[in-house]
Amino acid sequence: MNSFSGPFRVGERVQLTGPKGKLNSITLATGAEFHTHRGAIDHDAIIGQPDGSVVANTVGVEYLVLRPLLTDFVMSMPRGAAIIYPKDAAQILGQADIFPGATVVEAGVGSGALSLWLLRAIGPEGRLSSFERREEFADVAMANVTAFSGSTPDNWSITLGDLSEALPELHPNHSVDRVVLDMLAPWECIPAVTDALKPGGVVLCYVATVTQLSRVVETIRSTGSFTDPQPSETMIRSWHVEGLAVRPDHRMIGHTGFLVTARRLAPGAQLPELKRRASKSEYSDDDVETWTPGALGERGISPKSLRKRVRMATATATARTGEDAAQQSPSEDSEPE
Repeated sequence: MNSFSGPFRVGERVQLTGPKGKLNSITLATGAEFHTHRGAIDHDAIIGQPDGSVVANTVGVEYLVLRPLLTDFVMSMPRGAAIIYPKDAAQILGQADIFPGATVVEAGVGSGALSLWLLRAIGPEGRLSSFERREEFADVAMANVTAFSGSTPDNWSITLGDLSEALPELHPNHSVDRVVLDMLAPWECIPAVTDALKPGGVVLCYVATVTQLSRVVETIRSTGSFTDPQPSETMIRSWHVEGLAVRPDHRMIGHTGFLVTARRLAPGAQLPELKRRASKSEYSDDDVETWTPGALGERGISPKSLRKRVRMATATATARTGEDAAQQSPSEDSEPE
């Protein structure tokens, strides 16, 4: 049975929306209850109901019950590192042209949010190779992907270590369709990416600051092996619509990061020279200092907090995979095939 459809099952993560629009996510368990200051909801009243049902708590307050969309899941899942927001993930899939059956390389894996989007886009025939330097982040990502998917995808792997060193060992030259770099210093990996990408393949870098943006663009441009890099950012503004009261909302999702895309040229090909305005394309040691992790304001996570998030993600994954195993076992009432 498709784990994203059908009646609600034990071990599934569901989303409850109360009368004031507040969201709560719970993992269904037999005999359990979800308590609020306005009554409780029996999990058993949800289990077996179809997606999109409305259930009442012990005092009659109604809640809408839905399976979380991937967007909902990534925004609420335990995080070891900051996630790529859905608005940027959608642009990454589009700008990098992620297609079913593609061989995609991702670094770093963070908390697994982008991995989930990439796995959905490449389908079961594609292959995703993720690289992560920190084991704790890899553990959180693995648990989050397993929790959402119900099992660890067969076409996905996480390699601990530096992409520049590990990529040539896993992927021969000109064997990768797409590369997505979400890291502090993606320019360090451009030489390895250049070798791995097929002619016409796409490299996409996700960076947070203008100094990172400048350096990665100039590094890609200096190789002479790519089309001219295309930088962009995405902003979303929602609207309030009630009858004739139509206006933009007061808050919007503004800057989260820059995307830089470029395509691999054929070996030996030279990009036709582009006319440019005069600008500062050279940089000194002082300029480079502004691109260091400290100057960029990299925020770390305490070991204690990270261990807690690993436990949370692992617990959710265990609950999900345990239920799936139970679903796959024949029941007493079932007939043998």
